[in-house]
Amino acid sequence: MPLFEIETSAHIIISWAADDQAAAAVVEEAYPGEHVVRLTRRPRDTWVISKSALGLTDSRDNPCNTARECLSKASGDKVHAIRLYMHETGDDLDRARKVIESNMVMGW
Repeated sequence: MPLFEIETSAHIIISWAADDQAAAAVVEEAYPGEHVVRLTRRPRDTWVISKSALGLTDSRDNPCNTARECLSKASGDKVHAIRLYMHETGDDLDRARKVIESNMVMGW
């Protein structure tokens, strides 16, 4: 079954579907008020998110591990997790927000 990237005005959904119509039906079921802006059949059966594109690579400790620990300590409270991350790493607000939000999306 092919992998599709389905974009709406508010979401990018990655899903397997039999064809374009079935992929569009995923949006109708999950987000009934949204319309498909772009629907692309992916050339491969995997999806990769580049950490470097998100600004999450550097020579220090893995920022994702720290972010997950902060999210756990904050019981999923994003603002509290951002504060904890800033305290733990010394990073600024913008970087801390990117790392925490990226890890929330990945299902910490």
